Amino acid sequence: MKAQQLREQTPEELAQSLREAGDKLFDIRVKKSLGDSTTPPSQIPVLRREIARINTVMRERKAEQNG
Repeated sequence: MKAQQLREQTPEELAQSLREAGDKLFDIRVKKSLGDSTTPPSQIPVLRREIARINTVMRERKAEQNG
């Protein structure tokens, strides 16, 4: 998801997106460690970037509120 799309979401939607991305990343890492090769390993950096984007948007909003 692009940063602009994330900026249009409400704080609750952002928190939900963050939880979902974190859960997906955790699941992929667990499957990888157990030897399951059905999930492409290229998904890990994609999810990490998505989590970083969400955290960035959340920090931007917090900075705007604090002054």
